[in-house]
Amino acid sequence: MKLFIIIGAINAFLSVALGAFGAHGLEGRVEPKYLETWQTGVTYQMFHATGLIIIGVLLGKLPASSLLSWSGWLMVIGIILFSGSLYVLTLTKISILGAITPLGGVSFLAAWVLLIIAAVKYL
Repeated sequence: MKLFIIIGAINAFLSVALGAFGAHGLEGRVEPKYLETWQTGVTYQMFHATGLIIIGVLLGKLPASSLLSWSGWLMVIGIILFSGSLYVLTLTKISILGAITPLGGVSFLAAWVLLIIAAVKYL
């Protein structure tokens, strides 16, 4: 429980910091399409940081659930693969990295499905 809250809060912090860096540090240094790519990574990181905090709170209130734990870890994996690949893509312009991004998206989707199943089962 505590671990997902901490990981979520760290990712929320990083999302704000990376968003500011994108807006102020990358503007004029990368093409506008890459700034949009960066912003997409930041947005999804923040959404899933919030999801991690919610999962941490639910783990503290509900019986121990591998559904919730897996949901949290899949969100972490999704942040790394989805947002991380978009950040690296923006900085390096290595387009093959775009092939990693959908794996992160699938991780996000699976995480939300597991959270739905846990909610149906335990709430």
